[in-house]
Amino acid sequence: MTWKPSAISELLHHRARGLSKGDPVALPIMPSSTFLLPGDPDGSHFYGRNGNPTVESVEAEIGLLENAEAVLFPSGMAAVAAILHTQLKPGDKVLVHSDGYYNVRALLQEYFVPRGVIMETCPTAKMAEADMTDFRLVMIETPSNPGLDVCDIAAVADRTKAAGALLVADNTTATPICQQPMDLGADMVLMADTKAMAGHSDVLCGHVASRDTTLINQIRTYRRLGGAIVSPFDAWLLHRGLETLELRVCRANQNALAVAQMLEKHPAVQSVRYPGLPRDASHAVASHQMRTYGPIVSFTLKDRKTAEMFIENNAMSVPATSFGGVHTSAECRIRWGDQVAEGFVRLACGIEPTEDLVIATEKALESLD
Repeated sequence: MTWKPSAISELLHHRARGLSKGDPVALPIMPSSTFLLPGDPDGSHFYGRNGNPTVESVEAEIGLLENAEAVLFPSGMAAVAAILHTQLKPGDKVLVHSDGYYNVRALLQEYFVPRGVIMETCPTAKMAEADMTDFRLVMIETPSNPGLDVCDIAAVADRTKAAGALLVADNTTATPICQQPMDLGADMVLMADTKAMAGHSDVLCGHVASRDTTLINQIRTYRRLGGAIVSPFDAWLLHRGLETLELRVCRANQNALAVAQMLEKHPAVQSVRYPGLPRDASHAVASHQMRTYGPIVSFTLKDRKTAEMFIENNAMSVPATSFGGVHTSAECRIRWGDQVAEGFVRLACGIEPTEDLVIATEKALESLD
């Protein structure tokens, strides 16, 4: 029987395979901006902006999860910016999600459109039917944040390739544990590793991954010249999170499904979105391309006052933005300008005991009466 360990197992044992007797098992932090360089450069480390051993070790770990080369950035938006700067020039057309993370559209509108880039938007659920003729770049986020719509990644990839465009998938809400967009045809994947990858709400990081050597070299060169580098300590924090990634994501996903199942039966809830629910509009597509369905549940209460009261009264939820941490957090997404109902709540599940989280959430709903 031929057996190959999973990517998570490879990640956990990746460093140990290269150790010699007496070497530290834990990843060292190397906070040096300069390295010994007698004579001419020879490809070794010489300056922190060009490379750091701690950062490179973490990139290799992410590469195991993505089955691709990965380049680290100091935030998810820095990773987005790297892709846009390396792939778009005046006159190029970019198609981007109209219902995904709003700062992607804001970055394009503020800095790229004035320089001649043409931006068009499309809802996530309709991406697989969009006309991509003459586009240079297509960016999807699936499941979308915060509405949790899903697009068929393989179908979108077929259309982008037929149009001669590049497909970029934001995989932040799912992580490589739940789905692998490059296996389905995406040219590049980006993630805000601030979220589940690091997982402890204490560091900003992001990455771009690709199996196309030309594309990833362009990204790496942009980082070197632009200076958007990650500190060794931040990379180490991300490394610590990656070691427990599968455990945390599995619990958070379990919690999200259990909470969603309770919410869809509760009379105070007008609507629920979670791709793992069989009755969800995205379930058919999601079940085809996702292993599990992510930590976020979105639902709508009657108005914003009610939603804010629910958040305040939930003993197992922190009123905060972002997601992917060990704690459950909740917010009214309308405060950021998302096109959602006044009473729309994004509940990002953490790793609390499932029963505790479900009961606390139900009690918070009952307190609204």
